[in-house]
Amino acid sequence: MTDLFSEKARDWDKNDIPRQISAAVGATLLEQVPLNKEMRVMDFGAGTGLISSQVAPRVESILAVDISRAMLDRLMAKPELQGKVSLCCQDILATPLNKKFDLIMSAMALHHVEDTDALLRRFAEHLHPGAKLALADLDKEDGDFHPPDTQGVYHAGFERQALQDSLEKNGFTDVQFYTAHTVVKEGRDYPIFLLTANKA
Repeated sequence: MTDLFSEKARDWDKNDIPRQISAAVGATLLEQVPLNKEMRVMDFGAGTGLISSQVAPRVESILAVDISRAMLDRLMAKPELQGKVSLCCQDILATPLNKKFDLIMSAMALHHVEDTDALLRRFAEHLHPGAKLALADLDKEDGDFHPPDTQGVYHAGFERQALQDSLEKNGFTDVQFYTAHTVVKEGRDYPIFLLTANKA
């Protein structure tokens, strides 16, 4: 499998847009999701660990899941994540994990997965009953957020109601949306939502 982020990984944490999105999403997640020291968390599409870095001090452990080895290598080099975060370079849609979690969180990864319904089903399978899901991504946009030649982008954001319907169909309840951040690019506004839901 080609690592589409192998080049981007080197300077990812210096890029203003991912840093700003991650800071805002992390802050909103900490406000809206109760965390505790017993929680085992999956960070799906963990990248370089910008969200994990904010959550790790408040939970027992995080499994950072990503299909980009280059991004995970950057994550593992961060001293503050040593001993708290373990790595999984795996496509969990193709090969599920034999583990369940108290929280699955993900920021800006959903639009990179072609079959959203299948991913939400997989998330449900990996959560204990009553566990939490926290997903952040773009509101529906016209496709201009990413450059036109960007590989691996399957969705130009998401309609909130359609995503809520899909979540409820796949075993989630109490779906709530929060506008965590708005990216301004070339005079255009691109809102970023954080949704929370409970595994039924």
